[in-house]
Amino acid sequence: MKPLYSIILVLTLLIPIHLSANDMAAEDNYLPTLITETPYEGRQLAIKIVRKTIGAIQTDAAAKHRVRAKYAEDPALLMDAAELVAIEFKTIAIANDYWRK
Repeated sequence: MKPLYSIILVLTLLIPIHLSANDMAAEDNYLPTLITETPYEGRQLAIKIVRKTIGAIQTDAAAKHRVRAKYAEDPALLMDAAELVAIEFKTIAIANDYWRK
């Protein structure tokens, strides 16, 4: 298993998530659907999903900024981030039947 996936798995298991659908305000629902008009919109949604996921895992803004400085200079970490976007994009593409009718 790749180290990034191991880290994400550990973080998701260690960080309790106590919110239910009833606890969330309607404006918090940034993902009402995976259906998009174009592949470009799908890719933008994939980026948003990854950003929101990381934000939900790491809620400390100062910590996020410290880590951002590290991965901004590390090509391997940037590639890992791009891989996460690609995984989300694949899910969106499947949901959109690859934008074919």
